[in-house]
Amino acid sequence: MTDIPRPDNENLTRDEAAARARTVRTHDYTVDVDFSRAADTAVDTYPVRTRVSFDAEPGASTFLDYLGAHVASIVLNGVEQDVAAAVDGARIVLGPLAAHNEVVIASESIYSRSGEGVHRFVDPADGATYLYSQNEPVDCRRIYPCFDQPDLKARFRVTITADDSWHVAANGALQSHHPAGDGTSTRVFAVTEPMSTYITTFLAGPYTQWHDQYAGRTASGVEVAIPLGIATRASLADSMDPDAVFEITKRGLDWFHRHFDVAYPWGKYDQVFVPEYNLGAMENPGLVTFTERYVFTSPATQAQHEQRANTILHEMCHMWFGDLVTMTWWDDLWLKESFADYVGTLAVDEATDFTTAWTTFASRRKAWAYRQDQYPTTHPIVADIVDLEAADQNFDGITYAKGASVLKQLSAFVGPDTFLAAARAYFAQHAWGNTTLDDFLGALHEASGRDMRGWAQAWLTTAGVNRLRIETTVADGTIAAAVLHQDGVDPRTGEEVLRPHVARIGVYAPDGDGPARFETAHPVRVEGAATPLPELVGTPADRVLLPNDGDLTYAKVVQDPHSLQVVLDAGLDDELARATALAGAWNMVRDAELPVERFADGVVANQHLIEDSGVLAQVLLQASAGLASYTTAAQRQRLLSRWATFLVDAVVDDPAPSDRRTVLLRTLFATLGDLQDPVAPLLDVVRSWLDDADVALGEELTWGALVVLSAHGRVDADALRAAHEHAPTAVSATGLTRALAARPDAEVKDAAREAAYTGRDAAGAVLSNDHLQATIDGLAVDPTGAGAGHGAEYWRRIEDVWTAQSQGQATRVVAGLFPSDTELADGDEHTHPDVRAAQGWLTARADAPHALRRIVIEHLDDLRRRLRAQAASA
Repeated sequence: MTDIPRPDNENLTRDEAAARARTVRTHDYTVDVDFSRAADTAVDTYPVRTRVSFDAEPGASTFLDYLGAHVASIVLNGVEQDVAAAVDGARIVLGPLAAHNEVVIASESIYSRSGEGVHRFVDPADGATYLYSQNEPVDCRRIYPCFDQPDLKARFRVTITADDSWHVAANGALQSHHPAGDGTSTRVFAVTEPMSTYITTFLAGPYTQWHDQYAGRTASGVEVAIPLGIATRASLADSMDPDAVFEITKRGLDWFHRHFDVAYPWGKYDQVFVPEYNLGAMENPGLVTFTERYVFTSPATQAQHEQRANTILHEMCHMWFGDLVTMTWWDDLWLKESFADYVGTLAVDEATDFTTAWTTFASRRKAWAYRQDQYPTTHPIVADIVDLEAADQNFDGITYAKGASVLKQLSAFVGPDTFLAAARAYFAQHAWGNTTLDDFLGALHEASGRDMRGWAQAWLTTAGVNRLRIETTVADGTIAAAVLHQDGVDPRTGEEVLRPHVARIGVYAPDGDGPARFETAHPVRVEGAATPLPELVGTPADRVLLPNDGDLTYAKVVQDPHSLQVVLDAGLDDELARATALAGAWNMVRDAELPVERFADGVVANQHLIEDSGVLAQVLLQASAGLASYTTAAQRQRLLSRWATFLVDAVVDDPAPSDRRTVLLRTLFATLGDLQDPVAPLLDVVRSWLDDADVALGEELTWGALVVLSAHGRVDADALRAAHEHAPTAVSATGLTRALAARPDAEVKDAAREAAYTGRDAAGAVLSNDHLQATIDGLAVDPTGAGAGHGAEYWRRIEDVWTAQSQGQATRVVAGLFPSDTELADGDEHTHPDVRAAQGWLTARADAPHALRRIVIEHLDDLRRRLRAQAASA
């Protein structure tokens, strides 16, 4: 694998991009890519010929972005350029420019193993080679020289030369197919509509394909016909369920055509499921890429199927919001992602047979937002994205989940019909162009008749989470007065942050031994710190009160002691209310206001009520992680043993395959990775499941069990390798990597740590993104502490990691190896040795890259939060 150091000038700034956009106006690209030698893994580069046509300010100069292996020639307006003079790190300098320009560049680009640019994967099942590309935010420059910023849109004509037997695809439809010799051919694809570089895409390999056709019409009656395609690796074809994916796709297209009233503008609609993918999916127009984790090779829960549908419709939403109309710069990344997150969930709820989209959102998606928004590094939804490193890091819980939550609140504020009417007007006015937040707020103003500036100021330019709690005065067994209190601070500054909320107060009646029954819900508009609730006067005092019933707003819910007791002991009879209430209880655990043992008992009490397997998985894993992190060393093993015993008993009592059994087993294996002793009887049961064909664990759970058994020394390396050789799939390959790294041996742990720091295995081969992550994950499964005590090495090496590896790969290492030995008894959140080491590095390395410092700051905050919770539970 060719090693290219990260150039000093690869981090394009917003100011540089704005200056370039004032100088340059792009028209079209022709990109000719040659994958004819892709199957030869000894060849780690591929030829590319790029032609770019653009207008410019005469006499000015500009630059293209490129992170390739080699530039062979540059011809600007017919004149050969001096390559050595023009190539400057990550940039190709062009000038002086004419009014109308054409540059042609011949170069060699690098096959990726990190999921950035063109990623090459060799299938362990059959040895076949697969290629796909991933470019957001700025990895297109790893494939071909370009103006890699979203506001320099152009039309793209692509040709790909590859093995003649392969399926080859790009954004445009295939137009022609010409022999290129030696068993290869060149495919020519249709010219695209104007689009940004980050959504161009390239695909090649022996993918298995399925085809269908969509026919529908927009709300205004325009008929729409779209060719549909699905592709996945040949070795996964038997696990693909194309009919289900086509059905979701057609229902989604119907929904978006009805509500957006703009015909799908990109011709064909292909969806391909690819290996070692860093994301859930990517909205490349005409060729959407998805993680192949959505091709279920093991028993999948209903929640997993719902999540796949959500991702399909999230990416489909981007065909309009993000692709047709695109943000000018990454400052407004949040708007396209938040919009797709919210509207995609709305479409799942309204267009599919899944009934729990909003409970999953309340329990799982918002947990990500609440966590991210309490870090010292949090930011307003409208973030200040000064450069590309900041853009790459802002694909976070604020940009996606908080933004989506706030758009859900906005829809409640202006009304859902008005919200979608504004979207229609926005598409009509700005199609094929670039916009800023002000353009969307203008559409909302026109549709609603409201001045949106105050709302935007309160919600989009402030950071931090509000808390909502109800205080009541009781007289003669009923509520005599009630007030809804709001508080909130910006974690960065400590300043108070209060926002307007459109919410609902749910009232639930206790019902003996059963869950509390829904009685009524009172709409409320929250302004300021205290909002009187006269509608609750006269309500019986034993009623459970749930702020934010219906999960309309973005706020942590703090329940009164009586309501919290009923929620944890008996539960609520509504699935969304139950998810909202348990999410509130978990936030209280994280804030050291509720012992995690009490939360875990509540999860046990609620488990049979929870219908949504996604919510069940979330609360079970929260309880497991909380018992491992938010308890003292003196309590931890006793509580984990009790929890693991409950999980084993629950599976043994109901062994038939089911969604519930699947999530119980996943939680059990995670728990056993933290449990030290007494663990032997539990491991005996796990071992027996592997040997019992009737248990039918499936591939994923089998490797989950093997990792835990390996971590406790109950299975050796030869047995692990034999298990992989018996079924040499991608899942088993990463499972083997995790299990080998989990072995309780100091030398094994040292080798795994070295592999992570260098990004290479013991033989010197580059670790792919998935195998790097599997190495880190296996290293972290360490119940015996064989890998402990290497904090000093971490602080010595992380800056070299950041320089040597791509930002994506380096982030995995820096985040995954962060030292946080909470077993150490000496020290609190200020004096703990790992806290002091992290704070010392931050103080000494004030000049370290901002993105690197952000990771350290966030993990330090997690450590301090754990120590506070431990102190509260002592």
